[in-house]
Amino acid sequence: MDAAMLTLGVLGVAAFLFATEIIPLAVTAMGAAIALGLLGVLTPAQVFSGLSNSTVVLFAGMFIIGAAMFQTGLAQKIGIAVVKKSGNDERALMAALMLITIVLSSVSSNTATVACLMPVVIQICAAAKLPVSPQLMALAVAANVGGTITMIGTPPNILMSATLGASGLTPFGFFEFAWIGIPLSIVGMIYMLTIGRKLCPRRLVDSVAVAGEEEEAKDPRKMMICAAILIGVVVAMVLEKQINVPMQTSAIIGGLLCVLTGCLTEKQAYQGVDWTTIFLFAGMLPLASAMDHSGAGKLIADFVVGLIGDSPAPMVIVAAMFVLSCGLTQFMSNTAAAALLAPIAISIAQTIGVSPYPVVMAIGIAASCAFTTPVATPPNTLVLGPGQFRFMDYVTVGVPLVIISLIVCLVVIPLVWPF
Repeated sequence: MDAAMLTLGVLGVAAFLFATEIIPLAVTAMGAAIALGLLGVLTPAQVFSGLSNSTVVLFAGMFIIGAAMFQTGLAQKIGIAVVKKSGNDERALMAALMLITIVLSSVSSNTATVACLMPVVIQICAAAKLPVSPQLMALAVAANVGGTITMIGTPPNILMSATLGASGLTPFGFFEFAWIGIPLSIVGMIYMLTIGRKLCPRRLVDSVAVAGEEEEAKDPRKMMICAAILIGVVVAMVLEKQINVPMQTSAIIGGLLCVLTGCLTEKQAYQGVDWTTIFLFAGMLPLASAMDHSGAGKLIADFVVGLIGDSPAPMVIVAAMFVLSCGLTQFMSNTAAAALLAPIAISIAQTIGVSPYPVVMAIGIAASCAFTTPVATPPNTLVLGPGQFRFMDYVTVGVPLVIISLIVCLVVIPLVWPF
């Protein structure tokens, strides 16, 4: 059996295991890379090359900085200040809540952002006698769309850049995602403030006790230090070419400074790193490389192109990849869905002679449009219990938003990244 068929076999098993999560995602990813090594498709060095990849290092550093934001109380302070200013107006509260969530999710973990703001929202809703369900659904939506604004906002974004790099193409820039991320965030806010809010159930808070816990006193000095470090790292990433300092170096320096200045302890820094994501990346990057070099990606590309015609319109491919990525991400890890599709998208684009950038961007953004099930993304799962949501509540609110997001992507993406 040739390398392409072996790679497709491993890919098929990995896709099944990702979808069912019979074994942990990180184990599946690393297992796929190791299997390709044992089958002779990858060399031993290639199998573990993902662990030293600059993308993995970048994400590790930003995980630590994100953890410091929550450990020092910086994120909580920002959230409370913004949300409380809205008073008892339901729409004003939702607008303020979504705005701060989008901003925080763009530079930090969207899961941590939701975990931090959720008790505050519940407490305010209980005090003001407002329905908590629409606010929590808006919180989850904002966390998902906010992550699309920067490269580090959500794992699929950084994976898209890494996949382009692995294929010998220029990766996306740090803020390049904002061209589609900001319009998508604005549309998400407008949708939830109008249609989405009305589609949500209107359930009151069962018990104030869930949000009544006292938080330990936070050190304002450490908050200021953490804020300065975060701003410094983001500025350094934006000016990467001018100052000649790679983004991963800036991220690691920022993480080290957070520990050295006492914003968090060494143990908290280790705990702040999402090791599942790190090893998922480390395993999927060699698989993406194998897809490219073995010819497996081209086989799939030829098959897909055959299904949609000899000369498919580039817009049709963007739409098809968006639907496929978005569909997969409702039931499996959005990172895994994006990782599986990105190399295929590059092969398809190259086969029909168009730029891979709009197709890859569509896949990455679609992976964050995880609105229609409670298991699609951690923020959705976090609000499930406190919001007293049912499965169909996510479908009712999420499906129209997915359709709107597809339309926004089909309009914006070709304008920014021409075919």
